[in-house]
Amino acid sequence: MDIFVHYRKICIVIIVILNVFTQTPISLAGVLDFNTAWQYVMERSNVLVAEQANIDHAENIRKANRDLYLPQINLNAAYIYLDDKVQLSPQKVLDSMPAGELIGTQLGSLVQSIGLSAGAIEHGLTSTLSDRDITEASLNVLWPLFTGGRIAAAQDIAEASLAETKQQHALKLYEQFETLCARYFAVVLVQQLLDTRTEVVESLKIHLQHAQLLVENGQIAEVERLQAEAAYDKARVDQEKSVNDLLIAQAGLTSMLQEQVPVSPSSPLFINPQLPSLDTFIRKTLAGYPGLAILDAKEEMAAGVAKVEKGKYYPEIALLGNYSLYEEDNLITELEPDWFVGLGLSVPLLDRSGRGGKRQAAKSLVAKVCALRKQARQDLSLLVERTYRQATQAISEHNGLASSLKLAEKTLELREKAFDQGLATSLDVIDARLYVAAVKTQRSHAAYTYVTRLAGILAISGELNDFSSYQESAQ
Repeated sequence: MDIFVHYRKICIVIIVILNVFTQTPISLAGVLDFNTAWQYVMERSNVLVAEQANIDHAENIRKANRDLYLPQINLNAAYIYLDDKVQLSPQKVLDSMPAGELIGTQLGSLVQSIGLSAGAIEHGLTSTLSDRDITEASLNVLWPLFTGGRIAAAQDIAEASLAETKQQHALKLYEQFETLCARYFAVVLVQQLLDTRTEVVESLKIHLQHAQLLVENGQIAEVERLQAEAAYDKARVDQEKSVNDLLIAQAGLTSMLQEQVPVSPSSPLFINPQLPSLDTFIRKTLAGYPGLAILDAKEEMAAGVAKVEKGKYYPEIALLGNYSLYEEDNLITELEPDWFVGLGLSVPLLDRSGRGGKRQAAKSLVAKVCALRKQARQDLSLLVERTYRQATQAISEHNGLASSLKLAEKTLELREKAFDQGLATSLDVIDARLYVAAVKTQRSHAAYTYVTRLAGILAISGELNDFSSYQESAQ
């Protein structure tokens, strides 16, 4: 049996060396560590670009509302063409007087006594007030002095809207961070699973070759070789599946980073010895979670709407004025002043916009936001606790399986020696090899669970910058 033991050792060495050069790796053209990948996301993410545009929009709205206190100055110009000249004759003047008819009769008698024509007198005394073509230009000023607090309320709403969009951006940033962690380390996880299944394939290949030799020497039954062959074929199928899983995971990461070549992660999965206390994460989350700040902003906007509706009950006072820049030279324009200033007052007596109902609706919205904030704080505390316990459980699982891995590897070694000596079956060796792979796979999954749950806790508590320090202090 010694010759088979030496043969097995030599084959294992050869397979390991060949595996280093021939196993399917991820392309090294796009090797990135996690921090670099995160910088790419912050610079290129379309989601974040859209949120930044939303912030710019809210900022411009806020700037626009600042101008509500400024006066409005309009340059007005007009050209008007009338159907006829505007004329004023003595007869029209007399017709407009209560005693015009009597005066007209007396004037007619007087005109006849002196031998003048009534038509000539009418034509000579007719005045042209305006020609048919009229051109004018003026400056008009309207400066609101008091609006019942509606301008201030509009500015408060704009400020709250800007604050909301900034918190929405922060929320999307945290979501992108969690997504990147899930995709980035999923590639790392699947690569580890592929490596583990490749080890199983190569080991079972050696075992199958060994079983074939033993069958040819009549030392084991044919069924033992068939068991080794079936296990080897199954391992190859699992290996091929891992290759496809790796390509899919890599495509998701490459798409998120908007790279042209496949991205290969260089940062490994990791486990920290322990995490800070649960109360620390809950306190930070309740103090700075963007979702709570969004509710605060919505409450401010609802309060602003209530102030706007309340302001509709108050009068509006404005300074107004006008200055003529150009006017036609006629009698009407000579009678009009060149400029004027004054105060305007508008008091709403009966309003059909439903200001009372809208004000009550805004107050109801404030109450709704307050209730949602209380519920959100409860839900956040529960979410942090659940995520925290999942992370700590992953730490315990990963560390606890270390002894299981040592036992599985030692058992495999003993089973292989026993098989070489005819004291164990092929099935015993296969089971031992698969158990080693199962323990490695379980530890890899535990590490992936820990990293993704850690990313979730840090994101929700606003501590994204601490992720790299957790990587550096990993076991």
